[in-house]
Amino acid sequence: MKLQLIHRPRLALIIAVASLAMILAAIFALQHQRAGIDVTEWRAGTTPVSQYQLPEADGPLVVIAHGFAGSRQMMEAYALTLARAGYRVASFDFVGHGRNPVPMSGDVTAVDGTTALLITETRRVIAVARERMGWEGRIGLLGHSMASDIVVRTGMADPRAGPIVAISMYSEAVDPLTPERLLVITGAGEPHLREVALEALRQVDPQASEGETAQAAGVTRRAVVAPYVEHVGVLHSATALEETLRWFDEGFDRPVAEDPLLHQPGPWVVFLLVAVVALAWPLSRLMPVAEHAMIREPLTAMQFVATILVPTILTPLIAAPIDIRFLPVLVADYLAVHLFIFGVLQGLLLWRFGIRVKGVVLPAAGLLAGYGILAFGLALDWYGASFMPHDGRAAIIVAVAVGAVPFMVADSVLLQRTGVGLGQRILARLAFLASLGIAVTLDFQHLFFLVVVLPVILLFFVVFGLLGRWTANRAGPLSAGLGLGIVLAWSIGVSFPLFAQ
Repeated sequence: MKLQLIHRPRLALIIAVASLAMILAAIFALQHQRAGIDVTEWRAGTTPVSQYQLPEADGPLVVIAHGFAGSRQMMEAYALTLARAGYRVASFDFVGHGRNPVPMSGDVTAVDGTTALLITETRRVIAVARERMGWEGRIGLLGHSMASDIVVRTGMADPRAGPIVAISMYSEAVDPLTPERLLVITGAGEPHLREVALEALRQVDPQASEGETAQAAGVTRRAVVAPYVEHVGVLHSATALEETLRWFDEGFDRPVAEDPLLHQPGPWVVFLLVAVVALAWPLSRLMPVAEHAMIREPLTAMQFVATILVPTILTPLIAAPIDIRFLPVLVADYLAVHLFIFGVLQGLLLWRFGIRVKGVVLPAAGLLAGYGILAFGLALDWYGASFMPHDGRAAIIVAVAVGAVPFMVADSVLLQRTGVGLGQRILARLAFLASLGIAVTLDFQHLFFLVVVLPVILLFFVVFGLLGRWTANRAGPLSAGLGLGIVLAWSIGVSFPLFAQ
């Protein structure tokens, strides 16, 4: 024990220095990828747009659109790669996403509903980008996931549209004759969408296979699989980037680079975020200490199972049948209620089993929330995905916090006790995700989008679970739960698309 006390401060210092070095190295690498590329911000009406190009760029215009719950930041690998190759690139935030203050609206299941709204917005961005860049020729279009259908339909209706790249595509608009030049890229971990891509390819050549280019009657199609990646990883795949650049070069009759410079910020973004999380451990040692705040009362195996199983089953049975729509955000209002009920049920069971909360250290909770939002959140926002809200999301964050804080407090009291193992933590996380799955099953029509945002919740558990544990060790689980509840509310409030009911 004495040896541990001697070396622990030194270990904290070593980790702090190493983490800071990693952060600086990652930022340097990420900024270096942007070196020489002019990035300007402007708006097409209310739509925020980022323009990427070399100072003397004279290449064609390419418009890039992100997927559901995405943002411009998530598409930077393509924007930077194309800009470095001489293209003029415009990447934008759809209504309801990122920095766009206007909510989505319309029927998300109808082509003449939300889809028509997004097509109109895309065409407006194209028109303003043409005017700003002085480009009258054909344009390239690139879209991921939800936006794959949008760019396909936009291109089919625009006589000056050129090559189209549809990543993780699902679109019912594709037919044997249009679009005339279409590249479909799918991650290896997307089996259903690989079938969609293959079907689009075989509309041109029934014998064509993945990795081949089919041509007939003036139509050119290609379907490519990016190895080792899924729906998000495909946005950083070297295979996907290289195929995209080659497709545009060939489609615009430009020289095809033998060894193109591909920009892959993804690995450096992960490196940066890991370093930010690692830095939190030595910093947590500076937090105020709450005497006797750590809860040591044990739970029996049956009590632990009951504490996670009862809320898992009862919460969706209580909440799913209710039409919960009070926030202008897709399913965030339901999720807030779900979190609240789950947390209350779990808290009551913990109380019934004799677990008592000792106290809260507000400065520690504030430091945890501040670090999660400002340090981790800003790093993510600058290089990975939108995390900083515009004014219209502040009230949403507060409303979600009413459910997120009780949930995280109960969760922390359950899992930040002495002697809780990794297996129990994983089991508790899976139970909560299962409760959301039950809710989707009970009301698939209204709650389907919970499936889309599950990765956000899973990422939160993985990343902030460590920060919460380190905080609980110093200031107790109640402090950790309060801080994590604020961060969770923020994450949900800025990630879910705004939607006008």
